[in-house]
Parts: sequence; C-alpha cells; structure tokens
Amino acid sequence: MYQDKTLTCRECGNEFVFTANEQAFYAEKGFQNEPGRCPACRAARRQNGGNRTERQMYEVICADCGVSTLVPFQPRGDKPVYCRECLAKHRSEY
Repeated sequence: MYQDKTLTCRECGNEFVFTANEQAFYAEKGFQNEPGRCPACRAARRQNGGNRTERQMYEVICADCGVSTLVPFQPRGDKPVYCRECLAKHRSEY
C-alpha cells in the first residue's frame, strides 16, 4: 500500500527516504503530515530540546505582598501581578 518516498529536509536540504514502514507507522499514530526533517536533523533537534530559546522574564513587584519577583510575560499595568505564593493563594479562593 505504501511506497518509499524521497523527501527533502527543510533544515539541512539533504534528501532522505520516507520508507513505507515509516509511512505505515505515521498512519497508525494518526499523523497527518510527512516529516519535514531528515532523521539526523530530527535527532539533533530532540537532543537540543527542540531549539527552544530562553524565555524572557520580567521583574515585577507583587500586588499583594510587595516582594520582587520574575514573571514570563510583560505586564500591561491593567491587572495585578502576583508572586508565585500569592498567585497560588488567589487561585485557591476560586
């Protein structure tokens, strides 16, 4: 039913074979798309954690206790920002 296909890696530009067995595996798992990277680039990407970049953190003052804390978003100023402990306290109130 499946036949080997030659695909081009979007990362390194080298051609690689998407085998019939791999296609059957992808179909079994319900994957909709063919792989865009060759096996070597996929392995390197997995080893590097998916090329994730360091998340930028913003220093703010907690609206409840006044302690300085870091948050992963830039506050807009229209809503209070809490430290981890105060945020947990506010979440438990709901």
